[in-house]
Amino acid sequence: MHLAPIGFKVVIYGIAAMLVGGILLKWLYWLGLPLIVLGFIFSAFSLYFFRDPERPRVFTAQEIACPADGTVMSVTNEGTPGITVVRIFLSIFNVHVQRAPVSGKVTATKYTKGKFAVAYKPEAARENEKNLIEITATDGRKVSIEQITGAIARRIQCYVNPEQQIKAGERVGIIYFGSQVAVYLPEEARILVKPGDKVAGAETVLATW
Repeated sequence: MHLAPIGFKVVIYGIAAMLVGGILLKWLYWLGLPLIVLGFIFSAFSLYFFRDPERPRVFTAQEIACPADGTVMSVTNEGTPGITVVRIFLSIFNVHVQRAPVSGKVTATKYTKGKFAVAYKPEAARENEKNLIEITATDGRKVSIEQITGAIARRIQCYVNPEQQIKAGERVGIIYFGSQVAVYLPEEARILVKPGDKVAGAETVLATW
């Protein structure tokens, strides 16, 4: 099973708890057993949550790849002229690795501190901690994705840096636990998803040019 890099570290914490619990069993059974059980549950959940499956699909220059697994929350213009925003909610059961929607160059990343409102609430988009990744596609058009934390999520990792060349479907980051991803597209993009649709990162075609 392929894990996100941070997943290995988290799983080790769970294994360490089980080892400590095993040592304590002889003298402090009441403490050792719970540590073993909790360590096992933590490790098993981490193996599931931090899974990072290979997504080998190749996208054409006309296709915009979905950057995240989850459920489409909204597809709308949010007040910025010429921009359509697609918001995707990620539950704790979704893969939480984000993918590049287009091939091109990372032109900017911007991290913003914030709150931790529930990811599907309207205020999450405005107030929560977030990280914006702007990509200039090979044809010059700009597409951005925004990693947004939720009530449980407390950490965002960005895998890419400005000036880096990337391909559609390539991993660009991860958010820990329930969260939201927003995709900012030029209004000429033809959106192929609607609210309520289940989507998969680097598998679903989100839109076309």
